[in-house]
Order: sequence, then structure tokens, then C-alpha cells
Amino acid sequence: MEQDLLLKSYLKRLRLPAMAQAYPKVGQEAAQTNARYEQYLLTLLEQEVLQREANQQKRRLLQARFPVLRTLDSFEFAAIPTLNKAKVLDLSRGEYIDKRANIILVGDVGTGKTHVAVSLGVCACRQGKRVRFYTAAGLINELVEAQAENRLSKLQAQLLKQDLVILDEVGFIPFSQAGAQLLFQFCSARHERGSLLITTNLSFADWTQVFGDERLTAALLDRLTFRSHIVEFRGESYRFKQSLKAHQDSA
Repeated sequence: MEQDLLLKSYLKRLRLPAMAQAYPKVGQEAAQTNARYEQYLLTLLEQEVLQREANQQKRRLLQARFPVLRTLDSFEFAAIPTLNKAKVLDLSRGEYIDKRANIILVGDVGTGKTHVAVSLGVCACRQGKRVRFYTAAGLINELVEAQAENRLSKLQAQLLKQDLVILDEVGFIPFSQAGAQLLFQFCSARHERGSLLITTNLSFADWTQVFGDERLTAALLDRLTFRSHIVEFRGESYRFKQSLKAHQDSA
């Protein structure tokens, strides 16, 4: 009894909770199979490592601040037949992040760009990458607030530590001149230092409508498209078709 209490105490002090939970059962199984001490220790260590990896993955997913969790398994590629499925699956391996390349998902509203963006972000989290999700308007608001509070440099430094920043819905809302300049500064700072994944419903020729300044827009696109992967989404709104089907089924 005393040994058991000491063992639990030491495992707690050493911060080995998975081993503390698993050692009684693992010990019984080892005794029944006459396992060597090394095998018993290895099994306990594997339990601890697996639990820590699971906790880290959960923490990365939480810190990414995805609006909802999506995976490619739940994406209906057949609904968007023009989408390059092989390209998307290849990007899910995450090699573009190691190369500090960008991804731009461009196409019609409701065709699944955000679903794929979040799914690729989830893949990156599971691969041990640090990910942060923003809407374009949300990031600009945060940058503007940080500038007003004299902590813009601190925020930019924090964002540069992310392996992947997802910027959703570029083009839905026109930016103010100050907001466009801050977003340009952010994207320029990440150029070849970290990956961006952008979703937009606008063709590149129409980005001036959002950013206002032609020279700034041209310079931004030059940075974003350099060594980037551009994936097009063309077709009818997937969300609209799903809503229509649900309405028909309930009628």
C-alpha cells in the first residue's frame, strides 16, 4: 500500500499522468505474460507519449480557433466536379508549409472553400503545425485595435510564430484604406517566412475593388501568388443545393 502511494506520488511529481493511470493494469498484464521489465517500462512510456501527443493535438486545434471543425472525409467532392481532388489531397500532406508556400482557394460562393480551408488547417494541426484561423475582416479589426493600443508589433510577432495562417472570405467586405494597408503589411511580413491559406470569391483582377489601391493590390498579389498553389472552385452553391434538398425532404 505504501509503495503504491509513493509510486503515484512520484509519477504525479514527474508529471506522468498517463503512466500513473495505466501502471496497475499494465503491471497485471505483464505479470500474467511474464513480460520482461523492459517491455513493461516500454508499454508504460508508450501510453504516456500517446496521451501527450493527443493532448498537444487537442490544444493545437483549440488554439487555431476554427469556427467549426471540418475534415476532407466529410467533403463531397462529387458536388463540385471541377475541383481538383487530387491536388487538395496532396496539399493535405502539408509539404507546402515546410516550403513556406501559400494556398489560394478561389471561386464561387457556397462551393466549399471554407470547408476545405478548415480541413487543411486541421490536417496541419495533426501534423504538429501551429495554425490560426481568421476571417479577413476579423484579422483587420484585430490589427486596427492593436495599432490603436500600441501593441501592433507584439501581435505581428505572435502571428509570425504560426506555421499557417488561414485568411477566410477575402473579398466579401471592402476594406478601409488603413485596414488594407495593415493587411498588406501582415502579408508582406509573412512572405517566405510562413504560409498563408486564403479563400476568396473574387478573381485576382477584381481585388482592387476590395483593397482600393491598384499599386498596393498589385504588390500584394505579387507576394501572395509567388510559389503558391491556386485551387479553383467552380459550380453551383453546394450550401444552396443542400438547403433545397433538406426543404424537399421535409415537404
